[in-house]
Amino acid sequence: MGVTAEAAQKLLWPDLPFDTRDLLSGKLNRLYGATTDPTAFNSLDVDKQQALLLISTRMEAKGLWKAVRSVDNVYGLGGVGMGFTAWPMIESELRRRRDFTRRFARHRNTKGGFYEKGRARAVLHFIFQEGNPRPWYVHFDLYSPVFSFTSLMEHLRFEVLGNLRPDWQMIRKCLKP
Repeated sequence: MGVTAEAAQKLLWPDLPFDTRDLLSGKLNRLYGATTDPTAFNSLDVDKQQALLLISTRMEAKGLWKAVRSVDNVYGLGGVGMGFTAWPMIESELRRRRDFTRRFARHRNTKGGFYEKGRARAVLHFIFQEGNPRPWYVHFDLYSPVFSFTSLMEHLRFEVLGNLRPDWQMIRKCLKP
């Protein structure tokens, strides 16, 4: 994961650090018809590989990656996110947490959602729909609608009205310490 945005090249499963392979193991083997995690990861385009690494790392840092049962879709251009099948405890986990809120988190055509609090940029946004199992999605919003009035206005201006969908390079820059 030490690849810079400017120099990002297609990665192969054996080249990933052990911790990253361990994090992804068991979650990708149904992605796009693949039968193994390495096959699924190796088949992803660079933007999807980078998006998956950003999302999984951020979710792991928040203690939420364990809620992902399997990754169903990944996107890294025109937004950075993934669709996934979750373990049943994800909604109650997010409801309990002080670092997530339901405020402004629901989209049209969704049942509900949760926004990460405490960050102005590159915030996790979970949404879910009806179903059994319930379809879940998580993506990064470039600007937070819940951090401050300023970040709310930036979110509205750029992402809602301006239809900006950040790519993985934009999100990576925001996540750098």
